[in-house]
Amino acid sequence: MLPLLETRLPRLYHRGKVRDTYDLGDRLLMIATDRISAYDCILPTGIPAKGVLLSRLSAFWFRQTAQVVRNHLVSLVEDASQLQQHFPEPLSTEALSDLAGRSMIIRKAKRLDVECVVRGYLAGSAWQEYQLRGTVHRRRMPEHLEEADALPRPVFTPTTKAEQGHDQPMSMTQLRKMVGKKLADEIEAKSIAIYRFAAEYALERGIIIADTKFEFGLIDGEITLIDELLTPDSSRFWGTESYFPGHAQPSFDKQYVRDWLASSGWNKEPPAPELPPDVVAATLERYQEAYRRLTGEAL
Repeated sequence: MLPLLETRLPRLYHRGKVRDTYDLGDRLLMIATDRISAYDCILPTGIPAKGVLLSRLSAFWFRQTAQVVRNHLVSLVEDASQLQQHFPEPLSTEALSDLAGRSMIIRKAKRLDVECVVRGYLAGSAWQEYQLRGTVHRRRMPEHLEEADALPRPVFTPTTKAEQGHDQPMSMTQLRKMVGKKLADEIEAKSIAIYRFAAEYALERGIIIADTKFEFGLIDGEITLIDELLTPDSSRFWGTESYFPGHAQPSFDKQYVRDWLASSGWNKEPPAPELPPDVVAATLERYQEAYRRLTGEAL
C-alpha cells in the first residue's frame, strides 16, 4: 500500500503537518494523511494507513470522552459516497475512495492557539527540566525521581501553538492573559479530567499514557475539544508489561521515528531524510498495537 501524502479537493481550508482540511460550508472535512512529522519537519516518507488509524482512534476517543467535554466530531467518514453530497462540484467515488476511514466531518470552531499538554510521568522535556531544576513546568517535584517515574499528580503544561518552529512553554499567567482567567482555568480542568479518564481506561488495557496534548476551540462560546485526540502522534504510549522506571521506555508512538532520526546524524534542519523501509514497518506496527489494545479491534 502506498502512503497518501497529499489530498487535492476543492475548497482547501487548511493544510497542517498531517491533516488536510476542507470547507463544507457549515462543517469541515478533516482528512488525516499518512504524513509524519518530527522535530518540526514533515518527513518525505509517509507511514501507509497511518491516517486511517489516527482518524479512527480519534473518533473512538471523542465518543469515549463526550461526557467529559464537548467535541467537534459530527461523524467518521466510513464510505466515500458520504462525501459526494458535500461537494457541489462533480467528484467521482473513485476520486474520494482513498478518504474513507481517514476523514472526519467536524463542526467549525474558533481555535485557541495553545497546545494543552498534560503529563502524568517524567519523560521528554519534563525529565530534562527535572534534571536541571527539580521542577516540571516550574512546579517543585519530589526529590530523587527517576526517568519515567509517575508524577504525584497530572501536571498541565501548556505551550504556544506555532505554525512554524518550536512551541514554547506558557505559564498559567500567560494563558490567562491570552484567553481570560475563566477560560484558562476551564481548559486546565478539562485537560486534566480527560487525561485522568483516558489514563485509567488505557491502563486497564496494557497502555500507560505518559503524556498527551489536546487542542480546544470555541463553538457558540462553549469550550470544545478539537483536532485529534489521544493518538500515537499526540501522545506518549508505553506498554505496562515493559514499564520499569530509570530509563527511556519502549513506546507505541512516533518516539521510535524520533530516535532513529536522532541516531541518523541528521541536523534537524530541513530537508529531513527518508525513512528506511524497516523503520516505516516498525512504526506502523507500533501504531497498530496501540490501536488494538485501546479499541479491542485490529486495524
